[in-house]
Amino acid sequence: MNRVPMTVEGAEALRSELDDLKKVQRPAVVQAIAEAREHGDLKENAEYHAAREKQGFIEGRIQDIEAKLSMAQVIDVKAIEPSGKVIFGTTVTIIRVEDDSEVTYKIVGDDEADVKNRKISVNSPIARALIGKEEGDIVVVNTPSGSVEYEIDTVAHI
Repeated sequence: MNRVPMTVEGAEALRSELDDLKKVQRPAVVQAIAEAREHGDLKENAEYHAAREKQGFIEGRIQDIEAKLSMAQVIDVKAIEPSGKVIFGTTVTIIRVEDDSEVTYKIVGDDEADVKNRKISVNSPIARALIGKEEGDIVVVNTPSGSVEYEIDTVAHI
């Protein structure tokens, strides 16, 4: 079985969502189904069908989260000795050589990636180019519009 890297924060977020689904949303939808059944004919009962559809979504999401957590290799970056190298879980500030624009990314697992919040997947082209490099190194990232050079400004284990 292949292990999937995940940060401590990502695992906690999934566990929190799983807890909410099991303890709050699942009982609520079961109650909604019971109430809809009391209204009579189930063939033409829109409330019943909507509740059953929501139940299917909740059960599917529970299975999805449990599978992700069972395959996760949770990595606590704060427990790793800082070395100045870019590794999974580090926060990296890079400067585009061409125009000196600066951007900061945290390298996370595939399920945690969220570009709007500056979290990129360890399997993304930028992260793959950065992994193993150190502060001050120049990296070349191949993009659809051509190669882009970045300088690694800072690497933080936060």
